[in-house]
Amino acid sequence: MGVPLAMETLTERVAFMRESLQKSQTITDNMVSILGSFDHRLSALETAMRPTQVRTHSIRRAHENIDKTLKAADVILAQFDLSRQAEAKILRGPHEDLESYLEAVDQLRSNIRFFSSNKNFKSSDGVLNHANNLLSKAILKLEEEFRQLLTSYSKPVEPERLFECLPNSLRPSSPGHAKNSSSNHHEHSNKALEGAVYTPPTLIPPRILPLLHDLAQQMVQAGHQQQLLKIYRETRSSVLEQSLRKLGVEKLSKDDVQKMQWEVLEAKIGNWIHFMRIAVKLLFAGEMKVCDQIFEGMDSLKEHCFADVTANSVAMLLSFGESIAKSKRSPEKLFVLLDMYEIMCELQPEIETIFDGKACAEMRESALSLTKRLAQTAQETFGDFEEAVEKDATKTAVLDGTVHPLTSYVINYVKFLFDYQSTLKQLFQEFDKGGEANSQLANVTIKIMQALMNNLDGKSKQYKDAALTQLFLMNNIHYMVRSVRRSEAKDLLGDDWVQIHRRIVQQHANQYKRVAWGKILQTLSVQGLTSSGGSAMGSDNSSGVSRAMVKERFKAFNLQFEELHQRQSQWTVPDSELRESLRLAVAEVLLPAYRSFIKRFGPLIENGKNPQKYIRYTPEDLDRMLGEFFEGKTWNEPRR
Repeated sequence: MGVPLAMETLTERVAFMRESLQKSQTITDNMVSILGSFDHRLSALETAMRPTQVRTHSIRRAHENIDKTLKAADVILAQFDLSRQAEAKILRGPHEDLESYLEAVDQLRSNIRFFSSNKNFKSSDGVLNHANNLLSKAILKLEEEFRQLLTSYSKPVEPERLFECLPNSLRPSSPGHAKNSSSNHHEHSNKALEGAVYTPPTLIPPRILPLLHDLAQQMVQAGHQQQLLKIYRETRSSVLEQSLRKLGVEKLSKDDVQKMQWEVLEAKIGNWIHFMRIAVKLLFAGEMKVCDQIFEGMDSLKEHCFADVTANSVAMLLSFGESIAKSKRSPEKLFVLLDMYEIMCELQPEIETIFDGKACAEMRESALSLTKRLAQTAQETFGDFEEAVEKDATKTAVLDGTVHPLTSYVINYVKFLFDYQSTLKQLFQEFDKGGEANSQLANVTIKIMQALMNNLDGKSKQYKDAALTQLFLMNNIHYMVRSVRRSEAKDLLGDDWVQIHRRIVQQHANQYKRVAWGKILQTLSVQGLTSSGGSAMGSDNSSGVSRAMVKERFKAFNLQFEELHQRQSQWTVPDSELRESLRLAVAEVLLPAYRSFIKRFGPLIENGKNPQKYIRYTPEDLDRMLGEFFEGKTWNEPRR
């Protein structure tokens, strides 16, 4: 019962579903038919609309093209407008408003770049030609403005202004006269200058330099470097040379130098040393600052401009130094050569800095070459001096045996050398890098001293009186020793040198005593006084001495002592200590012998006739008269 009911129910549901499906199919078919109809109508509509769409697109594109054209026209018109404005400013010239003029030149360059990149514009070639012609004229006006501005503000620097820029110690005492450094040379003054401040003068007003820089930059952009270089060189080099001439710098040849009297030349050398300091530390340094500011950002041009401006001035200064270094050598030139070498060494670091770069290489090399040449000439002059001292054949007679002019000259020369110790050590290092500078200076000094002693030995042989020969050598070598002991030479030559030569002085003093007083001391000797017979007329029976022989001895003594007194009171021992020492040494030998002789043989004479004829002097008289020896009296000068 249950199954048939279920089956029936299921059959009814299947029938219902079938009916529903059939209705859905019918609806679907109807919808497809309707949609197909829509598609047909839309296709027809699209076909009808297509021409309208094409026209609308064309119109839109036309509008876009018109917009682009209008914008391009605006840009071109703006360029024309800017170009007209720039042209108006350029035609007015740069003199009234340089800044505005430079802006106009920049604008004109911008216009040229614009039309060069828009060649499709049919008038662009004509516009470009006009703009380029205008730019060329503008640059020519800039050149002229650069020339006028540079010339107007480029004036020679007056010496007084330069002196104000120097440290106080280097300022001349009177206007127009440079300090002569060779006559004021001292090691300590050079040390004092080491920290000195030099303030280069303002060569061109600071407010003008940026304008000149902008003008130079425009000329470089226009490719006018050569014109710029020419204008700058001609203007600034002339002004620099005028500044040096006003200071006193002059161009002298080797022949000019050779013809000058030494006093004139020495003064000129002193001035040259001063001029070198001023030129390098003030003028060239100031010129470098001007170049740096005008040609900032144009390094290659800056270097060439500076080299061209300074070349003639550097050559003029160095040529004088070269003329001195190449001139005939003489001993008196050594110290000025050392002064010149010293200033070149002092300035060398600044020369290397100021004249930096390839364009200035020749000037750096010229300065270094002069330094080396001065060192070489100075060293050769040392050798010449040593030889000249040894071979000096001056006939200057030193009749009184005092210090010879050659001795004082050489000793003063050596003293001056020690004022240049640091310079000399530096000079020796130029030629002997491994040598010890102190020992080199000592060797040079010892050689000069030995050459002097050799010469003095030769000069001493001109005296006919052997005693005067010894006195002359004693005086001169004593002068050498005393001078060394009182100077810096003592530290360099050492105590041994001093002691050895003091002994030589003593040897000559001893030789003088022996030669000068040996003969007179013979007259006070007992030997030869005894008569051959043992007793004679007028003899002292106890001693067997002949009164006549004693008289002869007193007469001989008197005669010889008077001759010695007359002659040797004209001789000179200039050193008071040495003079007293020598008198004392003579007195210690002579007076005891005389007292002894008088004590022993005086009574023989005193008991006879005219005893004062034979015994003219007491020991006290002799002592007083010895005090007149070596005073350098003249023949007609009365006795004291």
